[in-house]
Amino acid sequence: MAKAYWITLYRSIRDPEALAAYAKLAAPALQAGGGRILARGLPAVVHESGLKERSVLIEFDSVQQAVAAHDSPAYQEALRVLGNGADRDLRIVPGVE
Repeated sequence: MAKAYWITLYRSIRDPEALAAYAKLAAPALQAGGGRILARGLPAVVHESGLKERSVLIEFDSVQQAVAAHDSPAYQEALRVLGNGADRDLRIVPGVE
């Protein structure tokens, strides 16, 4: 089974306090769901149409595990806390076998 990668690219952050509160809940919720945070923070370099905003890369053992982590009550609570504090693009992408 191929691993899966959760990729979150921020377009803008409207409420840094809401983002900080979200992060305190989201990281433990996703780790409890099997996620391993591989990278997070501002990009070192941006090319093409990229934005110099926060990016997060999390590895899971499968797409199903990543989706289950997203849909978990703990992560849904983190999303509720974030509210409209950020505009993001979140993707779950299967790894290459």
